[in-house]
Amino acid sequence: MADAQAPKFLTVAEVAEMARVSRMTVYRMVHSGELPAVRVGKSYRVPQAAVDELLSGGLDSSSGDAASGR
Repeated sequence: MADAQAPKFLTVAEVAEMARVSRMTVYRMVHSGELPAVRVGKSYRVPQAAVDELLSGGLDSSSGDAASGR
């Protein structure tokens, strides 16, 4: 039985699709520390909460243009 309060994790491909960017962009964000992730074997899982924050403009982008919509 799954805990209703357990954090949900997404694959890099799912994050890329949601953010409408390439998987490589998501990998770069993970490796730079801009997007938190957990390594599971050879792959990464990104917390849903971090993706929600990224898409709402809450996480800092390296270019600084994401929040301004440029």
